[in-house]
Amino acid sequence: ETVLTVLHAGGIFGGGGYKVSGGLHGVGVSVVNALSEWLEVTVFRDKKEYSQRFERGTPATELTSKPIKEARTGTSVSFLPDTSIFTTGIEFDCDTIASRLRELAYLNAGVKITLTDNRLELLNREAPRVETYCYEGGIREYIAYMNNDKQPLHEDIIYTCGERSNVQIEVALQWCTDAYSDTVLGFANNIRTIDGGTHLEGLKTVLTRTLNAIARKRNKLKEGDANLGGENIREGLTAVT
Repeated sequence: ETVLTVLHAGGIFGGGGYKVSGGLHGVGVSVVNALSEWLEVTVFRDKKEYSQRFERGTPATELTSKPIKEARTGTSVSFLPDTSIFTTGIEFDCDTIASRLRELAYLNAGVKITLTDNRLELLNREAPRVETYCYEGGIREYIAYMNNDKQPLHEDIIYTCGERSNVQIEVALQWCTDAYSDTVLGFANNIRTIDGGTHLEGLKTVLTRTLNAIARKRNKLKEGDANLGGENIREGLTAVT
């Protein structure tokens, strides 16, 4: 109840979850609850099923629990946006949701995500739309997906991962010969960092420094030659970090 009704009651404030997870500020689900006509949450834990219903952000029932036979775990959240607030309609764009779920599956190698759209009348079909996303190759498969219609300079996608100062990082890279700009995507805890960040700037810096060093070591750049610019090195590059 606290998580769903009180702002800033998220996991960022303890437990170490923020090391790998995003969206822990305790704002998102509280706001969804407040903007919903109703919201129902069910938690399966310790062979019990816990459930509670909220209406327009306030508890409509007490938290209830009942025993279950199987050792099931997980959380289910169902909600209906409030049409008195969203007066122009509450229709969700399935393609937008699918794009985000696919992205999350690429960023979390081996995690299986299933999207089901049961709006048969809207879809004008007899069966629900069901899509499953699971990529054992993680961001390497993400690079392959983005470069599907391009001509790669090297078939093998460059990949590295590591940890320093309690921070985990992974990077995948591939250059293409038929692209004249770069596509470098940065994420922090599964959240796209569209405004950049030290992880993106660090990647660009190390690429420029390393490739210039290799070029000089192999005499591709002579002693009096200027270094290659970062934008020239990244031409045709697709990268995810």
